[in-house]
Amino acid sequence: QVQLVESGGGLVQAGGSLRLSCAASGLTFSRHHMGWFRQAPGKKREFVAASRWGGSRTYYEDYADSVKGRFTISRDNARNTVYLQMNSLKPEDTGVYYCAGYSSGAAIMVREQQEWTYWGQGTQVTVSS
Repeated sequence: QVQLVESGGGLVQAGGSLRLSCAASGLTFSRHHMGWFRQAPGKKREFVAASRWGGSRTYYEDYADSVKGRFTISRDNARNTVYLQMNSLKPEDTGVYYCAGYSSGAAIMVREQQEWTYWGQGTQVTVSS
């Protein structure tokens, strides 16, 4: 059974930083795409970042334009954990952040919510002015 468990959310002032973690179990982590989405109140779930497996030990990182240059996705394959380092946080970054996984390393459109196979329960991030 595949499980994704997020942690690290909380309340932070604008300009501050948070580091989210997603611990995965039940899959061969190093050969799977992993990603982050978020959902603000009244809005659709939107793509944030992805770490896409490109074969062997190659990974490609993708970011939404709204977070590019501020957020960094990384993974620790030995710990089966993917991270989202969030710097220079803005109030518009507020929302529930979800960890996403895919069932294999096959090519997918990582920006599309419907493409992903597994989801975590979400962790709340609130950025105050």
